[in-house]
Amino acid sequence: MSSVNTSVPVTQEAWRAAIASLPATLDNIPSFFFAHGSPALAGNLGMGRGGIQEYQGPEGPLAKFMKDFGPALLEKYKPKAIVVFSAHWETMGERLVTDYGDENPLLYDYYGFPSELYKLKFKSRGDADIANKIVQLYKDAGYLARTTNKLEPRGEDGRGFAGPGLDHGVFVPFRLMFGEELDIPVIQVSIDSKLTPESNWKLGQVVNSLRREQILVLSGGLPIHNLRDFASFHPSSAKPIHHSFHQAILDALMKSDPSSRKQALYDLTKHEGFRACNPREEHFVPLYVAAGAGEDGEAVILNGMYGISTVAFL
Repeated sequence: MSSVNTSVPVTQEAWRAAIASLPATLDNIPSFFFAHGSPALAGNLGMGRGGIQEYQGPEGPLAKFMKDFGPALLEKYKPKAIVVFSAHWETMGERLVTDYGDENPLLYDYYGFPSELYKLKFKSRGDADIANKIVQLYKDAGYLARTTNKLEPRGEDGRGFAGPGLDHGVFVPFRLMFGEELDIPVIQVSIDSKLTPESNWKLGQVVNSLRREQILVLSGGLPIHNLRDFASFHPSSAKPIHHSFHQAILDALMKSDPSSRKQALYDLTKHEGFRACNPREEHFVPLYVAAGAGEDGEAVILNGMYGISTVAFL
């Protein structure tokens, strides 16, 4: 195993060093959990939502990290495609996989924001062969699975949006990471709406083999996502219980033994701060998808900033 940076990066210099230290293994690309942010990344929400605008806005530290993270992934791994899981698409009992053809539509699955946030562009395409390959992987693992196209509502997210398209947990961060046009296929797969660590870890295990085919597996959410407490989104206004949970996540990820790390990650849902940080689990369980896809390797924290961590599973 290559030597990598084991500190917790919270500055641009440190996260750039952590990203640079990742092994450029084209035959075994790491899987990644990334903090996908919110629509605030794309512009002013127009409604003073605590510290979200400052911390997760276009000039904030998360946006700065994404602008370093995305280009580095393309340069280091030259992926043939990106398979992405998002907190904003969950299905029960069946895996759905996008097969949107020459251009992926966008699902503006948010409400009450300024009109310009409903005009955002991100141009990408699908790939029928890869989509069907993913479906077959899930079928071979005993799941019901099928593709969905742009003529069919793809299924609801946690708030009830049901149209076709890549959701904002994909296109909003991808615009910053990869630019407004990306010339490699993007295929999205639904997470499991049981929202348990076990069920979503297994989803990641199924797509592990894609990493050896130079396909990038990304899983996006937010480790701290409490819309009932906007103060929790910013480190300066968050309560001690929020900071305690954030530190528990970092501590779990830094365990070197894969089995111990898995147990520590599972135990996070029992932490006294879990519900204060995640009233509903949908933004947290994408961490388990990424971890399941890279369960036997090392975990490397690329960005350990409060509430917006990103980690590679080698």
